[in-house]
Formats: sequence, C-alpha cells, structure tokens
Amino acid sequence: MIWIIFFAQIEERENPHFKGKPIVVGADPKGGKGRGVVSTANYIARKFGIKSGMPISKAFKLCPEAIFLPPNKKLYEEVSERIMEIVKKYSPIYEIVSLDEAFLDLSPIFYDRRKKKNIWEEAKKIGKRLKREIFKKEKLTCTVGIGPNKLIAKIATNCAKPNGLLVVTPEKSEKFLEPLEIEEIPGIGPKTAQRLRKIGIEKIKDLKKLSKEKLKKLFGKVGEWFFEATRGIDKEPVVSKEEVKSIGKQITFEKDTRDAKIIFETFDQIIKEVFEELKENNFSFKKIVVICRFSNFETHSKSKTLKEPTNDFKILKRESKKLLLTLILKHKKLIRLIGLRIKIC
Repeated sequence: MIWIIFFAQIEERENPHFKGKPIVVGADPKGGKGRGVVSTANYIARKFGIKSGMPISKAFKLCPEAIFLPPNKKLYEEVSERIMEIVKKYSPIYEIVSLDEAFLDLSPIFYDRRKKKNIWEEAKKIGKRLKREIFKKEKLTCTVGIGPNKLIAKIATNCAKPNGLLVVTPEKSEKFLEPLEIEEIPGIGPKTAQRLRKIGIEKIKDLKKLSKEKLKKLFGKVGEWFFEATRGIDKEPVVSKEEVKSIGKQITFEKDTRDAKIIFETFDQIIKEVFEELKENNFSFKKIVVICRFSNFETHSKSKTLKEPTNDFKILKRESKKLLLTLILKHKKLIRLIGLRIKIC
C-alpha cells in the first residue's frame, strides 16, 4: 500500500524568485487583520509553526515576512490532474483523496510474486520510480509512504516529509507507531488529544495500553478504531473513485456577525454558485452539508440525506437554509464563516 502526497511547490516552480522563502497560500492577511485561513504553506513557512487551516491572521503574526499568495485553484487542478495520471500507471487500484494525495494498492502487481523474498524492496523501488517520474515531468518533489494498509502508509508519509520515502513492513508496524504522538492516529484531533492527555496519554504506546472496553466507554464506536489503529490494523480497502465526490463553497465574513440579512444573502450566493457547478457538470446530489464556524473558531456542521438523488435548485435552497437556521439557533455565538457542500451521486 502506498500513500503519496506531492507538496504544493507549484508557486515556487512558477515563481523561481520565491525559492528558499516562506510561502503561505490562503486568504489575504491584511497586515494581520485578515479573516480567512491558510490553505497550504511550504516547509520553510511551517518551521515558523504555520499550518493548513490556521487563521491567516495568526500565520501573519508567526511570520510577517512570509510571501502570502491567493490560491490559484485552476493551476493546482491542472497540475494535480497530470500528476494523478502518472500515479495511475503504477497500479490498477488507486484512490485519489485530494488534489495532492492518493493511495495505490500494489497487491495486484505482487500477486504472482508472493514467493519473492522481499516484496517490500520491490515496493520501495516502485516508490522511487514514481518520485523520479513526477520530478522529471513536473519538477515537483513528493513524499511516499509504504505500508501493509492505508493507516500505516499514511503515517509513514507524514514521518517521511518533506520529499522522503519510508517503508514500514507488517512486522514492524506496531513498533513504528508506538513512539509517535497520539495525533498521528486519524480521528484524534486537538479536543480528543486534550482529553487523552488529561489522563496521561501522550504517545500511541500509552493509548495502546487502554482496553477496547475502556476506549469504547470514553469515545463510543470510534474507540474501537483507536484500539485497532494503535496496533496497526486498518481493514479499509483502496477504493478507485475518479468521480467528483462533492461540490462545495465557503465564505469568511469580514467581521463576525449575527446579522441575518448579511448571513442569508451570503448563503444565497453560496447556494447559487454550488448549484451552477452542479448544473454545469450535469450532476445530481443526495446529501447536503452546511458548515458554520463561530467567533471562537469552533466549527459545527449539520447534514441531511434525501430519499432520492435530485438536481432541483428549489430543494437545495430550501433544505440548505433549514440546516443553516438550525445551526444558528443552536449556537448563539457570532458567526465567522458559513459553507455548503453537497455529496454527488
């Protein structure tokens, strides 16, 4: 199993004079008063503590001398498409996760080679060839993680950044995980990590000591996933889906607000733009997700799954507004951002 991520160096490639400088792609920081977030940052900027999803105002405070650029989505999509065409050549089973992330299942390649003494060395060679081809054709480096399942491959990639390649074999998976921070486990975000640290859980090896029953009591069904993940177990297959999975848009307000006129006029524009993209691609949708981020950066979402797929604008508008109203009434804080995403079917 390979997890590949190619670093968003496109701006450096397009603008050679940016090389060696901290680059942040995202909203306009407006001298530290900007309202949006960081889309991505190069590794030089990350040394200052800048991360994807961070408020752009905080990123500016951490590194005011960074080069702040607006996202060039069209260019990123074009480059991504070319790179994913390269990725697909290496296995018939692949899963494109985002513009710069993908999984490859190498088992079909090795199916008739099971008697080979070291298929992991073969996998490593494939990873090296993939990295070389991407660099040769696109002048972009990428990081590759190889493991027995998606979980290990993904975490191996995180450990190998930037521009590395790491192989973790099945027999080494548990030992590989044990010294890592608990946040490396997918599903353990800042809040869950905080809860765990309050009871003395810092590393994956600490989390591994908790029984399945204890984890289920603390976290419900997701506790079972934590139990398996700490042992390097992940049964989720690589699923080849090239179709667009969702369409969405979000807008950050210039000032946090509870003004219904501003909120719903903005939301009407979001609905219109999402529907236009839906119509342009002749898609239908079945699930609607509305997102609200509040003044304390707490983010909540509300969703509805329809009985049948549709491409009806009136249904989208009516159901989306119901979901947004529910979120606004439930949470009394000022609103920073609203968004809409529809799942394509």
